[in-house]
Amino acid sequence: MVYPNIKYILLAIIMLLSSSCTKDEALSQVTLSEMQLNITIDGLTLPVSLVDNKATQALISALNEAPITYEADDYGGFEKVGALGQTLPTSNQYLTTEAGDVVLYNGNQIVLFYGSNSWNYTFLGRIQYSTFDELKSFLQAGQGRISVTLSSDETPDNTN
Repeated sequence: MVYPNIKYILLAIIMLLSSSCTKDEALSQVTLSEMQLNITIDGLTLPVSLVDNKATQALISALNEAPITYEADDYGGFEKVGALGQTLPTSNQYLTTEAGDVVLYNGNQIVLFYGSNSWNYTFLGRIQYSTFDELKSFLQAGQGRISVTLSSDETPDNTN
């Protein structure tokens, strides 16, 4: 016996699931060659593939003026988090992160994941790395405070 309301409930569930955009879908929808983010830690640099949202646009705009360096600490055994020193626009969604994800938390903190967590974040992009061990080593996972420098390909070289 089929209940008449069950098809409407199933249709509503399908519509809800299809209307939400996951971070994987967001990342695959946009390639931002003009918006390159680089993360440098202890002289090593890895690129980040960015999604196109107001937070990444504001971040790249700031980085086009000068690189941003901040201190990040381990938290929960799965991430490095640190205050950015400015507030960016948010578009928070409940996400389950993966190793390599870069997110904005509370509008003013950058989180670099070497594990997984579920929370309300603004997804920014994903660090491009070869192996999980490379990522953990790069982020100095579990080793305490690190200095992180964010830059874009357009950031002026102020080392001269």
